[in-house]
Amino acid sequence: MANTKTKSKDNGAKNHIAGKHQRNEGIPFDANLFKGINVNRSAVERRAATITKRRSVKKKWQAAWLLKAITCIDLTTLAGDDTRSNVVRLCAKAKSPVRKDLLEAMGMDDAKLHVGAVCVYHNFIPFAKKALKGSKIPIAAVSTGFPAGNIPLKEKVRQIELSVAAGAKEIDIVVSRDLILHSDWKALYKEVAAYRKACGDAHMKTILATGEIPTYSKVAKASWVCMMAGADFIKTSTGKESVNATLPVSLVMIRAIRSYQELTGYKVGFKPAGGIRKAKEALNWLILIKEELGNDWLQPELFRFGASSLLGDIERQLEHFVTGRYSASYRHPMS
Repeated sequence: MANTKTKSKDNGAKNHIAGKHQRNEGIPFDANLFKGINVNRSAVERRAATITKRRSVKKKWQAAWLLKAITCIDLTTLAGDDTRSNVVRLCAKAKSPVRKDLLEAMGMDDAKLHVGAVCVYHNFIPFAKKALKGSKIPIAAVSTGFPAGNIPLKEKVRQIELSVAAGAKEIDIVVSRDLILHSDWKALYKEVAAYRKACGDAHMKTILATGEIPTYSKVAKASWVCMMAGADFIKTSTGKESVNATLPVSLVMIRAIRSYQELTGYKVGFKPAGGIRKAKEALNWLILIKEELGNDWLQPELFRFGASSLLGDIERQLEHFVTGRYSASYRHPMS
């Protein structure tokens, strides 16, 4: 962890070179930085509603945004009936996410387009690693008793260590929701800091499971604590809750990221996950990121979608852009 309380914004900017950014090292726990947060729910929801009503991206500009969205997808399979063959086919799709004829028609055949990462359970890391060999696509593994997180801390830390040793470059961890519900912020900080230490060089995405957090104020405070403890990303959901990523809760988390960056100079990534299935929905999140955080965050190093079926609809929309016709969804299988 960082030895100083804050890091100047200027120093953080100096480390943003050639599209790269300095990793969030975290700061010492200080409840005074977030204890006064009180989020106005109606104001947040009104602001989020404007995204879908006043912004529209059409034609070639929509196609360009959708291609950008593809590069930010964590292509995910976290089903109980996952098999090694499913994972291998998913990795093939991750490396070639759009049909070659569509890319050629858009003049993008030399773009070397691929998704941001492939996200799997620990047991499938070796198969994903073999299937992705030679590509630049990292493997993300879910850990710490995903999705509920209700196992002993020692076992959670061990899960992280095993996944990193197996080849995962990114770890998606879940926090203990009871700590958030009881506002035990110091304990949450210690837990996330322990996960960050176990991750080593692997980047850590911290899942808040916002659908199980009753207020936006608690979401904002939990976001602050996780970033202070060294989270590289904060993520909305596991995808297993009844309510997953929404624009209002994303706005709350994004503004926490912005405030943290203004204080420390560290740029923390954001990942909405769960229920994002349509290309139009992806555009809404990209617009929200651009308006609230700026172009720096419109890159896979700082923004990801957690999705399994989103890519299929994006490819379908791109085919419509090229041909003027909508194709059947079975023409764009994920695995």
